[in-house]
Amino acid sequence: MLKLLALGLLLPSGALRADVKLPAIFSDHMVLKADENVPLWGKADPGEEVTVSMNGQSVKATTGADGKWKVLFNLQGSKQGPFEMTVSGKNTLKISDVVVGEVWLASGQSNMFWKLNYGEYTTLGGPEETAHSANPMLRVFEVQTAATEHPQDDCKGSWVIAGPQTSGVFSAVGYYFAKKLQNELKTPVGLILSTVGGTVVETWTSQQAPDPDAEVMAAKQLLWKRFADYPIKRQQFLADFPAWLKAHNREDKPTADTQAYAAPGISTAGWVSVKLPGLVSGVGLPSNGAIWLRREVTIPEKVLAPDRALGYALQIFLGPMAGFESIYWNGQLMLQPTLDKFLGEGSPHFFNLPVKLVKDGTNTLAVRVFAPTAPFNFPTAPSLTFYGGMEDQWLAKAEYALPPLDAATLASVPEPAAYVPDPTEIASFLFNGMINPLIPYALSGIIWYQGESNTGRSYQYRYAFSLMIEDWRRHWENPGLPFYFCQLPNIGPKLTDPNTPSGWAEMRESQGTALKLPHTGQAVLIDLGESDNLHPMRKHEVGDRLALIALANIYGEKIPFSGPVYSSMKVEDGKIRLQFDHVDGGLVAQPLGATYPVNLRIGTPNAPLVRNSPKSDLEGFAICGEDHKWVWADAKIDGDSVLVWSDQVPKPVAVRYAWADDPTCNLDNAAGLPASPFRTDDLPAASKDSKFRFP
Repeated sequence: MLKLLALGLLLPSGALRADVKLPAIFSDHMVLKADENVPLWGKADPGEEVTVSMNGQSVKATTGADGKWKVLFNLQGSKQGPFEMTVSGKNTLKISDVVVGEVWLASGQSNMFWKLNYGEYTTLGGPEETAHSANPMLRVFEVQTAATEHPQDDCKGSWVIAGPQTSGVFSAVGYYFAKKLQNELKTPVGLILSTVGGTVVETWTSQQAPDPDAEVMAAKQLLWKRFADYPIKRQQFLADFPAWLKAHNREDKPTADTQAYAAPGISTAGWVSVKLPGLVSGVGLPSNGAIWLRREVTIPEKVLAPDRALGYALQIFLGPMAGFESIYWNGQLMLQPTLDKFLGEGSPHFFNLPVKLVKDGTNTLAVRVFAPTAPFNFPTAPSLTFYGGMEDQWLAKAEYALPPLDAATLASVPEPAAYVPDPTEIASFLFNGMINPLIPYALSGIIWYQGESNTGRSYQYRYAFSLMIEDWRRHWENPGLPFYFCQLPNIGPKLTDPNTPSGWAEMRESQGTALKLPHTGQAVLIDLGESDNLHPMRKHEVGDRLALIALANIYGEKIPFSGPVYSSMKVEDGKIRLQFDHVDGGLVAQPLGATYPVNLRIGTPNAPLVRNSPKSDLEGFAICGEDHKWVWADAKIDGDSVLVWSDQVPKPVAVRYAWADDPTCNLDNAAGLPASPFRTDDLPAASKDSKFRFP
């Protein structure tokens, strides 16, 4: 049975189209959910009658005064297809190869974006999987990046069928998730991929979300206002600042041949060694004028090879410095400063360096900085992609000095437009451009992998993350929309002091608080990370663990879907007994290897594993008394519980497990799923006062 629904929504008259028009999500090879109410929508002339037909059924709608129409299909129990859909009004559109099954939205940042087999984004086993990925019942729609000030009705993208020529660019996590569902359910599976690397949860949350923190809400509102005001203030600054420089005789006047400072192999006698980040100061270095900075850079060819093949670029990041920089790479001018590129103090400065210009061996990076008003200052350490932070080891030399400014003259410097970040970093902008266009497409559920960019504000994430989940459910008008997410994996150096604060451990705890919401699930990845790789290569297991949650909770399979989850504790004779849910076949101490992975992407050798509790069956447990001084503990499995103790703590009060950025831990259940990191104490989190702010 088909249902009819005509809508009248507000839309500027200039957006109306005479022809029937469909959003990009309704296109060839699309997957529709096998459900009772499946919406399709589009635009046409006000009052125009639109007919949608598929598989011998038709439904009509009359477009409202706003130029929008919408119909609801009943596809419950529908055959899988493929079908052809016809949408007709004054014109006729045909959508071919439509199938009916399950549809999931996959979203988040770079680890959800990370591809199956595509240059530097390749994952472990990705090439082999891609070669055997032909599957006409697995399809992906990838939303092109769009960060916008206002909510959009449409996006760019197309449905693509899995196969050796196409699957390589699919999200690896999403692909393995969809593949497992498709294999188990024997039904078409569609994946809508909407991801952007390096993004915070706030940019994926709509502007209408009722943020309970007044301080955070004020910061968002300030950012939105700055973005709206920026174009006008920017143009005013571009007019005023050159005039000020000329009036005060502070225009840049280069005094020498640049190669005397920038060329490889020159004598650096007389150059001053400087430490960054911080003020650039030393003998002979002025506060204003022009100075040169230089250093040598060596990057292994094995790191560069994948990027060379694709013509990619590395990023030279100088941080939020003040002034105008010229960048020279091996003596070649890469970036020439111009006023229109100057964003003022506090703005980040970076340059994308083509990989083809990077030599196998030693390279020379030289930076000329002209600072007519503010001191030479680098508040954060410069960095280079795949090379890391470039602290220390810089040489500096003055080209010329400008006289200091008195207070009155300094006060007369035109104020630049307040810096606003890239639109992908602004609260709500990715929701507007990459989620809103998908609403209300019928979904089976959502999978999510994000949080790395929020680790500086880990405690706040417990509110911000739940706010986003509930926000999306409101927009889809589905309070029970399944939402399954990835807990962040292990990363970073192995530390020996259990008292070391951990933003990643606090983030994992915050992520877990979302399980208080109904119809949520968490895939624990504490055993899948790499100590020196933000994008660990083992994505197959990630997709599979998310799929287990869906298969058990939505599709009714009687299977384990979670590792052990801490439930309660009890002090017994100087030891603490821990109880767990999801023991599924019993608790297991997984054997620990002699090494741990450092960076599988670039082939870094595994590092030797040093045990914190070498005589213990279980690793990763720490215990404390009333003094809250944590020490590594011995632990063993005792039935369906774990006993934890230390001779150093005769009267224990609390336990922590896997409470570190990169913990050594080995508690699983018999299904091979790892225990979620946890703590039994409620001591204040180190990140408790860190919130979403903008200067």
